[in-house]
Amino acid sequence: MNAKSVIQDLMSLAGIQINGNRAFDVQVKDERVFSRWLTETEMGLGESYMDGWWECDALDEMINKILRAHLEQKVKRNLKTALFILTTKLFNQQTKTKSQEVGRKHYDLGNELFQNMLDPYMNYSCAYWKKAVNLNEAQEAKMDMICKKLELKPGMKVLDIGCGWGGFAKYAAEKYGVEVLGVTISEKQAEFAQEACKDLPVEIRLQDYREIQGQFDAILSIGFFEHVGYKNYNTYMQLVDRCLTDEGISLLHTIGNNISITYVNGWTNKYIFPNGMLPSIAQIAKAAEKFFVIEDLHNFGPYYDKTLMAWVANFEKAWPKLKSMYDERFYRMWRYYLLSSAGGFRSRFNQLWQFVMTKPGRVQPECRFSIA
Repeated sequence: MNAKSVIQDLMSLAGIQINGNRAFDVQVKDERVFSRWLTETEMGLGESYMDGWWECDALDEMINKILRAHLEQKVKRNLKTALFILTTKLFNQQTKTKSQEVGRKHYDLGNELFQNMLDPYMNYSCAYWKKAVNLNEAQEAKMDMICKKLELKPGMKVLDIGCGWGGFAKYAAEKYGVEVLGVTISEKQAEFAQEACKDLPVEIRLQDYREIQGQFDAILSIGFFEHVGYKNYNTYMQLVDRCLTDEGISLLHTIGNNISITYVNGWTNKYIFPNGMLPSIAQIAKAAEKFFVIEDLHNFGPYYDKTLMAWVANFEKAWPKLKSMYDERFYRMWRYYLLSSAGGFRSRFNQLWQFVMTKPGRVQPECRFSIA
């Protein structure tokens, strides 16, 4: 059986046709794509799209169908992928040196790109859509929910680990009257955040989280833990334990995997989030158990599908003015990243969790949101 026949049979298991007439069907432009998908698996799927070898009008739904059919389990990984996975298990992919790479390669791509794609507060994480009608409302609802979960009050000192462009720090300082220290490893994020928060009780540092000192009434990280890596989960929890007051509250907002692994797929690692890693509940709980009571676990992963589709719409709308800064291959890479991610959350392959944690003995926080 040739590669084309194998791929056609696999795709049919997901209800997808090659050169079919539905939006989620694959339109093949180069017949070499079939052997590439079989031999290079997820790397071949993503790179061949970047190369223009195939198209799909509803790429997000195509990925959703592939993951729901568990096709990734039916294709054997090649030696290169196996060695990559082994490396992530054996070696710390998020040392102080390696952790800088994602800042340079992803978050420093250009503030113009993210300003055109995100909401005014520059939230680059899942929004909370329960009562929201648009992205801006959903992101403000997410930030307000976090402030309530942390029981923020005027004068409190807050630590935002991986503060991004300073959106949460700005919101919390403006709306809740708290003092915020935000740290990031991205130079462009730090410059933007410092300017955005310059008239507020907010300090933004270009700093590795492992170097943080001081005491804080609340500690949070939003979309940062995916860059910590399983060899550093204990280090992260130790840092939070050391810096959190005995009566403080910590919140961890992270994308998660249903099972415990030590890697992201090869394409994402190469092109989007180098050295990234999606934690499982088991991995987070194991790291936290020595230090914290887990007060609440809130899963609203389906909202990330809606968030990503809103980002796609903003990106597509802005592309005519962005394309002078980026080439066509970048456009296809970015589109594949956003749409395939949306499919990952739609299929429930990936989750979005918020953990609320306190030190043992503290009175249980009153504000919990366990229902999405």
